[in-house]
Amino acid sequence: MSNSAIEARRAAAVSRGVGVATQIYADRAQNAELWDAEGKRYIDFAAGIAVVNTGHRHPRVIAAVQAQLERFTHTCHQVVPYENYVALAERLNEAVPGDFAKKTIFVTTGAEATENAVKIARAATGRSAVIAFAGGFHGRTFMGMSMTGKVAPYKVGFGPMMPEVYHIPFPVELHGVTAEASLAALDRLFKADVDPSRVAAFIIEPIQGEGGFYEAPRAFMAALRALADQHGILLIADEVQTGFARTGRMFAMERAGVVADITTMAKGLGGGFPIAAVTGRAEIMDAPGVGGLGGTYGGNPIGIAAAHAVLDVIAEEGLCARAEQLGARLKQRLQSLTADVPEIADIRGPGFMNAVEFTLPGTKTPAPDFTNRVRARALEKGLILLNCGVYGNVIRFLSPLTISDETFSEALDILEDSLRECAAEA
Repeated sequence: MSNSAIEARRAAAVSRGVGVATQIYADRAQNAELWDAEGKRYIDFAAGIAVVNTGHRHPRVIAAVQAQLERFTHTCHQVVPYENYVALAERLNEAVPGDFAKKTIFVTTGAEATENAVKIARAATGRSAVIAFAGGFHGRTFMGMSMTGKVAPYKVGFGPMMPEVYHIPFPVELHGVTAEASLAALDRLFKADVDPSRVAAFIIEPIQGEGGFYEAPRAFMAALRALADQHGILLIADEVQTGFARTGRMFAMERAGVVADITTMAKGLGGGFPIAAVTGRAEIMDAPGVGGLGGTYGGNPIGIAAAHAVLDVIAEEGLCARAEQLGARLKQRLQSLTADVPEIADIRGPGFMNAVEFTLPGTKTPAPDFTNRVRARALEKGLILLNCGVYGNVIRFLSPLTISDETFSEALDILEDSLRECAAEA
């Protein structure tokens, strides 16, 4: 069946609100490669938006899922619990940064994780306000949308957002926002809009995902931690996209030099199977009453089994170090093109959570049209890329960390050819 035929069916059957980045339809995938319904092969530099860090259908993950399928697939942990849920909580309590006792809950999506983090923070502090950041992304539920610092397409047409959610600028020096300016905006917020004694939590992505792969400066994170401690505010690290070896560390907060009180995670945890988690200080996680947290599918045994295998693969295959190697090669290749591709304004990102930002040559004006041309040209040549950023002028690179050297080199060649061709045409 052709991609175009399936696309016509999709347009007739699926809500237009569900956008798609490509019109190719997956038939099968393995590690960093994907074949569409017409049999064409692609190299996947999206990884389901940082989900299959361990590659499509990693043998260890598939084996773990198959073994669990032979035992049971669902009981609802709140009805009949199971040991591997407890064991995974123990592993995350150990892995998440912070030298203190921790506890964990499991849910199904990243949006659920951020929602529950806010619920827990409110229960623990007795406060209601939340402070988030411009450009941040925290999900598509109403609290997730409210905390997300980007209107289009996430908030358009959906009416009033949740109350008591405030935003301050995220420090991006490339766009003239220094760490000092962000902290000054926070100080003004405290003076004009919300008493810090009413704030339950700050929520921040250590590296913004959808917002453009901007990393929060270490000094800024230290200052935010100090302000949280000063005012009794909890610090929530949204590690949904940054977690599980993507940044060259198990969690991006390890690079920030400070620890969060609550950490949310999803995506890479399940290796392609739906699972999300919230891990935090034990006394904070115990603040909600019995029955106040949970969900029918939260910590589904299939996702739990997959997550155990993912943690094993990350450790045994050295994927944190692999992320550093891949990112260094990618950034070196991009850097070699800056003279011939004047649209390249910035190359950034730790580990293999990398991005390139494009502006019109000789200006600071975002170049989303050029960005989309590069993405489309790469897709024609067999490389799947994603853009991001408030202005849509950033390409992010998120291939599986298990990608072979040969496939990675092939992808870099396609990327270089696409950039050179689009620059020459411009």
